[in-house]
Amino acid sequence: MPATAQPHESRRRRRRSVLLAAATVVTAGALAAAALPGSANADADASRHGHGHGRYQDVQLLSFNDLHGNLEPPAGSSGRVTEVQPDGTTKTVDAGGVEYLATHLREARKGNRYSVTAAGGDMVGASPLLSGLFHDEPTIEALNKLDLDVTSVGNHEFDEGAKELARLQKGGCHPTEGCYTDKRFKGADFPYLAANVLDEKTRKPILEPYWVWKKNGVKVGFIGVTLEGTPDIVTAEGVKGLSFKDEAETINKYAEVLQRQGVKSIVALIHEGGFPASASYNYDCDAPGAGDGVSGPIVDIAKTVTPQVDALVTGHTHSAYVCTIPDPAGNPRMVTSAASFGRLYTDTTLTYDRRTGDIARTSVKSANHVVTRDVPKAPDMTRLIDKWGTLAAPIGNRPVGHVSADISRDGTESPLGDLIADAQLAYGRTQDPETDLALMNPGGIRAPLTYASSGAEGDGVVTYAEGFTVQPFANTVNLKDYTGAQLVQVLKEQVSGPNEAAPKILQVSSGLTYTLDLTKSGADRVVTDSIRLDGAPVDPAATYRVASNSFLAGGGDGFPTLNEGANELVGADDLAALEQYLTANSSATDPIEPPAADRITVVR
Repeated sequence: MPATAQPHESRRRRRRSVLLAAATVVTAGALAAAALPGSANADADASRHGHGHGRYQDVQLLSFNDLHGNLEPPAGSSGRVTEVQPDGTTKTVDAGGVEYLATHLREARKGNRYSVTAAGGDMVGASPLLSGLFHDEPTIEALNKLDLDVTSVGNHEFDEGAKELARLQKGGCHPTEGCYTDKRFKGADFPYLAANVLDEKTRKPILEPYWVWKKNGVKVGFIGVTLEGTPDIVTAEGVKGLSFKDEAETINKYAEVLQRQGVKSIVALIHEGGFPASASYNYDCDAPGAGDGVSGPIVDIAKTVTPQVDALVTGHTHSAYVCTIPDPAGNPRMVTSAASFGRLYTDTTLTYDRRTGDIARTSVKSANHVVTRDVPKAPDMTRLIDKWGTLAAPIGNRPVGHVSADISRDGTESPLGDLIADAQLAYGRTQDPETDLALMNPGGIRAPLTYASSGAEGDGVVTYAEGFTVQPFANTVNLKDYTGAQLVQVLKEQVSGPNEAAPKILQVSSGLTYTLDLTKSGADRVVTDSIRLDGAPVDPAATYRVASNSFLAGGGDGFPTLNEGANELVGADDLAALEQYLTANSSATDPIEPPAADRITVVR
């Protein structure tokens, strides 16, 4: 049976020993209250006794999501958040870094005897070299030190398959690379929850579906799920032998199980999310009405998850929001997401009613807070980073190229997307001179290339570690033949089928141009007559040799036509292709300039 747990005695001792005496560091964020119809007597009782005495007990829920192994402060735009000011203007704030996240969380816990920390998945995977080089063992060690209590799985927890995920949970040295230090990897102190991920043979969850936090008679259950569409965005090998079930149906199933066990207070950890109306982390999501400021898959999920669930911690979209969305009974319910890369954390107060064992949703409040870098670094995290950094340095510090300025991954078509596509086209032509073009999925570009030095290498120098952070997946660059008609269909799949609601615009190599008309709908948003290769219209009957990474070539990210190509040639690692391109086309005196990102004409 899934475990129920008292907070570990050793964990409580560790918290007391490492709490820092820093000044209060939380940044004021959006504060929302999910006001539900409640009895006058209950409200009066709460007023008389307060929250922490008698009938009512406040439980602090700290949460974050989509860390992706970002132990060091993320670079460039990946390490900033936008904050709306009282006068309506906005500013950006540098954020993130596990040394600072630890300080903020430890400070937030002070004075809160009933505090639990949870996460919404993608703690690992697509990680920078400091963690990714060691199969994310450093991140699991960091999360243990952060006193993370529980997390759901995300899609990236399956990048290396279910066996590797089980190793991260249970411990043990890597099956091929062995132990990285003189100590055996002990695995996660916290449970990974995977309620909707089933073994196809046993039809049972591959990990625990739920977990119960207990303290002095207070019980809060956590159910963890990842998005049902995980197989569409993970390599086939990573999800081999697994099936992924509907998120809401699974949560509702296990909410009934918890209710039968006497657990009435329930939080769902859902690795699926929404898209906020504002880029500012502290915007008012409920203006003008509950949930009006967020759209996307999480809205339908939230409206379907049983009212027995009291709050939803979400993720996947790397967005920031604190919203109330009506449950199936029409009552507002808190739904939160804390962006990504450890830049934010969410502080939610759940008021536990000891009489009913449930959360008094009249009192639920929540806010996102910035993980600022103006606080003391947590010494234990600094030691952890130094330990793994020393092991990674001989590989990571090697220069591979030079840039003249930041090369951003932002925008429908990004300068970095163009650069990577050009690199894959150049690599493809070394394997087959007849290669015509290259396509790159935007989700595979994990960070910008920044001009400022990340270490001692000097400004403008691109190190192997920085390249690894951009492309950490170890995909290969594959070549396939497609007809012109298939190529047009691939471009239309960017904005139709599974990608219609949230388009995935492929980054294209030099020579391929077309118009994307966002005033239209579905596949019509790609203007067929505008598609040109080296200035000539694409011939539906002609054959084109296309380079793409192995994930895309296998039909990933909702591009089934890419899986239909012929005459496949499997090449080298995509990071090696980028490295070769940077080395061949840049130097200290002649660095690469950011591409103009003018290959796709966007009509809005």
